[in-house]
Amino acid sequence: MTATEARVVRPGRRALSPVPAVPRAGRTRRPAPQRRPNLTLGASRLSRTLALATLSVLALTWLLPMAWAVFTSVKSEQDASDPLHWIWPQAGFTLDGFRTVLERGDLPLWMLNSFVISAAVTLVTVVVSAMAGYAFSRTLFRGRRWLFTMSTAAILVPPQLLMVPWFQQMLTLNLVDTYAAVILPQTVAPVMVFILKKHFDTIPRELEEAARLDGAGHARIFWSVMLPLSRPMLAAVAIFVFIGAWNNFMWPFISTSDPALMTLPVGITSVKDAYGVNYAQTMASAVLAALPLVLVFVFFQRHIVKSVATTGLGGQ
Repeated sequence: MTATEARVVRPGRRALSPVPAVPRAGRTRRPAPQRRPNLTLGASRLSRTLALATLSVLALTWLLPMAWAVFTSVKSEQDASDPLHWIWPQAGFTLDGFRTVLERGDLPLWMLNSFVISAAVTLVTVVVSAMAGYAFSRTLFRGRRWLFTMSTAAILVPPQLLMVPWFQQMLTLNLVDTYAAVILPQTVAPVMVFILKKHFDTIPRELEEAARLDGAGHARIFWSVMLPLSRPMLAAVAIFVFIGAWNNFMWPFISTSDPALMTLPVGITSVKDAYGVNYAQTMASAVLAALPLVLVFVFFQRHIVKSVATTGLGGQ
C-alpha cells in the first residue's frame, strides 16, 4: 500500500476508499500508438517489394487474355489466324473486324436488348431482394426462420437444374419469345436476399425505434430510413446483378428463338456460326460486349469496394 492510499481506521467508522494517486506534473503518460495491421507479407521493405511484385505478375496474368483479345480484334483475318505474326501483324493494324461486325450483325439491336433486359432484371431483383431482406431482418412472423433457411439453402442450387422447370413455366404462361421470359427467371437471387438481410442487421435499431415514435410504419421506415442508409450496398448489389444479367448466355439462348430478342452473348455466337470461324470478328464482338461492363465498373467501383470492405464479402 502506497502513502497516497494509506488511511486510518478508527473504531466505529468505515474504512475510507483509497485515494487515487495523482500523477506528477510533466509526467503524463501518452497512450501507446496502435499498430496498423500489415496487409502485405511483412513489415520490411523486402517483403513489401516481393508482395507488390507478386501482385503485379498476377494482375498482368489476369490482363493477358484481355490484351490478346484487343490485339486480335485489330488485325486482319489472315494475320489473326497466322501464328507467326500473333504479336505484330504483317499487314498492320486495322478496324475491319469492328466494321464487319457492325455491318453484318445486328449488334446495336443486341446491345439494346441486353441493356433493357439487364436493367429490368437489376431493378426487379434489387427491389424484391431489399424488401425480402428487410422482412427477414426487422419483422417477426410465423415460419420466418424456416423461410430464411430455405432461401439461404437455395444458394446451393445450381441454376442449370432450374432451366427445364423455368422453360415449362414459360410455356404454361405463353411467355416464350418475350422479354418477360428472359427477365423473370433471372430475378430469383437468394444470395442478394442474404446479403441485404445481413446488412440490415447492422443498422442500429434505435433509428427504427425513433421513427416508430414519430408514427412511421414498416413501409415508411423501409423507404425513409433503411434505403438511404443502404445506398452503397444497394449500388454494389445492383452492379453485381447487372453484370450477371449482361453476361448470361444460357437462359436467353434457351428462352428465345426470335432474332429480334437476342441478347449480345447469344448474338455473337450466331455471327460466328453464320460466317465461320473469324477470329478478328469474334474478338471484336467480345471487346464491344465487354466495353459497357468496363465503363460500369469504372464509374461505380467506389461503391463496390466500399460495400465489399464493410460487409464481409471480402472475407472480413
